[in-house]
Amino acid sequence: MTELASDTAMVLAAGLGKRMRPLTASRPKPLVRVAGKALIDHSLDRLVEAGVGKAVVNVHYLADALAAHVEMRAAPAVTISDERGLLLETGGGMVKAQPLLPDPFFCVNSDNVWLDGPRNVFRELSEAWDPARMDALLLLVPHQRAHNYAGKGDFHLDPLGRISRPRPSRVAPFVYTGIQLVAHRLLRDSPEGPFSTNLLWTRAIEEQRLYGVIHTGEWCEVGDPGAIVPTEAMLARV
Repeated sequence: MTELASDTAMVLAAGLGKRMRPLTASRPKPLVRVAGKALIDHSLDRLVEAGVGKAVVNVHYLADALAAHVEMRAAPAVTISDERGLLLETGGGMVKAQPLLPDPFFCVNSDNVWLDGPRNVFRELSEAWDPARMDALLLLVPHQRAHNYAGKGDFHLDPLGRISRPRPSRVAPFVYTGIQLVAHRLLRDSPEGPFSTNLLWTRAIEEQRLYGVIHTGEWCEVGDPGAIVPTEAMLARV
């Protein structure tokens, strides 16, 4: 069995959840329930199943409720990265949490639900990981297995697994799942304050150090209330 590349994941959970209103009027988006449990617990349970023993969870909107929820879990062992003072976006959130994270670390968005294919996604990423060539390794899914997704796609992959972006207004064959394996090198020389991970990815693409692997299972984006019922239907088929 493939060794995991890291024993720790960062779970991005600090967003405002505006698209999920009115369900987020009184709760943070990661605590919205899907198939009987909070969204963030779907991600944390998958980490535990894979053998990832530690999680760093960033919090901002209704931070006390979210922190209390995840800290009650027996596993994984959760550390809070507190962004109550300033919401740092995805890139800034990782930079703030970097002292709490090993090199490399998994990073998972808390608003996605997925089903593994033949193998666990974290082991798939670990098997493909090559720190000599990669600053980050993204888990991508083809459009036909990207449920609740209405966009034009995010990336192309070349035969070596290197990622590139589509030309403006063009369609790309692969969608980013919100799951990646990240080297600290990706975070070097980062700007201060809030910024998107896209800034770091662009530099890694230019240096040919951003890679992807294709998810062999199913994946759901859970961005708004209308996505909940289809996601629950997918999970019910298992």
